[in-house]
Amino acid sequence: MAIKIKKILVPLDGSSNSFRGLDVAIHMARQCHATITGLYVLGIAKPRTSDSITPLEKILLDNAQKIMKKAKLKSAQKGILFFDRVSYGNEDQRIVDIAEKKNFDLIVIGSRGMGAAKEIFLGSTSNYVLHKSKKPVLIVK
Repeated sequence: MAIKIKKILVPLDGSSNSFRGLDVAIHMARQCHATITGLYVLGIAKPRTSDSITPLEKILLDNAQKIMKKAKLKSAQKGILFFDRVSYGNEDQRIVDIAEKKNFDLIVIGSRGMGAAKEIFLGSTSNYVLHKSKKPVLIVK
């Protein structure tokens, strides 16, 4: 049974490993004529719409915007359609949830990002996504 890959989810945190994952996703997208969605998860609770933006939130959103701009440019240079998405909450769980709810065909994730907790072979986020996702996961070292 062949899996047709049309939508690839790439979690990005600005680390070199997350961009290596993007590079692999771009290569795969070119072969499959797929689109890529970059996902940046802010590790804070989503504010209510009535709340004003906090200085921390502004810094995080600015950082997300810079990362997505770089990823979009990199994808465009290779002729790949790139969508960006910023989400709030627990990074591990949000990646798995979004991949399932938005019906992505594949998750391509760097093996170690910028998370504080480092595991021996895989980063804690990639390890979680690998074991909890119902979607195929490609981990890039």
